[in-house]
Amino acid sequence: MTEPTSRPGAAARRAATPAASSWRRAFLAALAETSNVARAARKAGVTTSTAYDTRRKKPDFARQWRDALCEGYDNLEMELLGRLREGEVKRATGAKMGVRSFDNATAFRLLSVHREGAAQARAERAHLSAADIRAALERKIAAMRAQVLARQEAELPLIEGPSPKAGPAEAHNAD
Repeated sequence: MTEPTSRPGAAARRAATPAASSWRRAFLAALAETSNVARAARKAGVTTSTAYDTRRKKPDFARQWRDALCEGYDNLEMELLGRLREGEVKRATGAKMGVRSFDNATAFRLLSVHREGAAQARAERAHLSAADIRAALERKIAAMRAQVLARQEAELPLIEGPSPKAGPAEAHNAD
């Protein structure tokens, strides 16, 4: 019977990987701090593929990953709000005084990419079921539909014809 072959270097990589519990804690802490998987993996001493494989195979780790990202993006959002309120002072080369800048387009794009995942993690932390979330969405959609119908009804042109107060003779003359 032949022994299964492994890829070259696999044993060395396994030996170099820290114990699962220690790297996971370090990875999750770094992910919450940086919101960056590659940087978190480097800080934890593992490859990004190890982190992604573990997330795929371990549902509890996947949940902790989402929570860490949610925390990281909450922190990013708070930093962004601070920049929006106060701006960033940037000094041109050789200038004695800086100029306050409020350009945060990149941060907005980054937040929008991850907003759905963060919202899902918040819902899970709040113990909302899929049915609760669906019901809330349906209520919002129904309210929006009612607003649209009311707006359309208000914009409809009045139908020409007898006024409601007109008597039979006036109605006949209207034709």
